[in-house]
Amino acid sequence: MSTESQDLLGHAVKASWRRFLDTYEPLRPDLYRYCRQLTRSPWDAEDMAQETMARAFASLAIMVEPPRSPRAWLFRVASNLWLNRMRQAREVPAPDAIEAPEPATRAEPRATREAAGTLLSQLSPQERAAVVLKDAFGLSLEETAEALSTTTGAIKAALHRGRAKLVTPEPDEPAPVVPAVLNAFCDAFNARDLDRLTALLLDTATLEYPGFKIEYGARAVRDGSLKGTLFGCPEGGYVLVDPPRCELRAHRGESLFLWWSGDAVHAVVRVELDGDRIARLRDYYHSPEVLTEICRELDVPFRTHGYPPFASH
Repeated sequence: MSTESQDLLGHAVKASWRRFLDTYEPLRPDLYRYCRQLTRSPWDAEDMAQETMARAFASLAIMVEPPRSPRAWLFRVASNLWLNRMRQAREVPAPDAIEAPEPATRAEPRATREAAGTLLSQLSPQERAAVVLKDAFGLSLEETAEALSTTTGAIKAALHRGRAKLVTPEPDEPAPVVPAVLNAFCDAFNARDLDRLTALLLDTATLEYPGFKIEYGARAVRDGSLKGTLFGCPEGGYVLVDPPRCELRAHRGESLFLWWSGDAVHAVVRVELDGDRIARLRDYYHSPEVLTEICRELDVPFRTHGYPPFASH
């Protein structure tokens, strides 16, 4: 394919994506809440919401007619993704066992409060999805059955079983033991010392903005996001008003970075370690639902920044 043909194809895809977002981006908050209640993890919910949007965009290209209800159809795409994942998890044999046990999602305290009670892992995937769609989002039995590709009778049975298993929230998890490298990162960040920060990263470290971009390698992370966060990026229109600040917080048994700008948190960052160095940073600057949920639970002021720029222009 010639360069000209590739450029034309790229422009056509981007134009189609923008038209798709005109209808579906306003539904992202509801989609995130639905994924959040299924996965019971803000991080997994964000990943699942992004994959749902990508699958929905691809699926529209082969549909004869557009869906009558974009919201219900988006829930259907997410439901199929969720049920397929759970089905695949059941098919993976447990090591050193004749029969694999029923998989359970990771338990988390303070689970979502939109539904009546907390959905625990003992609900089957279909029970959980049915209760969320019907009780939290108000879908009719028929709409819920369509979203889960089943019958209204099966939904009634799933609702009966699922509602009977609702219980009270679990106690909070203990605060994690903080590795020294995380405190060292905070100190270097607050000193705006790029050399010290870079020394704490693996050479192969990555920094990812989920659904937006990934920087590969310590040098790229240093010269990209870290430099821009600490010193601004005037050529890109990002000028610092207040010096940034990094704070280490425990949340759901995990250590997180909060990156402050002035009197508000503007980014929540997850960290993965490899020994005594940082292997991966995931910056949720452009994930407003995740940023909102985490900061509200930590009771800190925050500002959200909308979805990634590519999704808005």
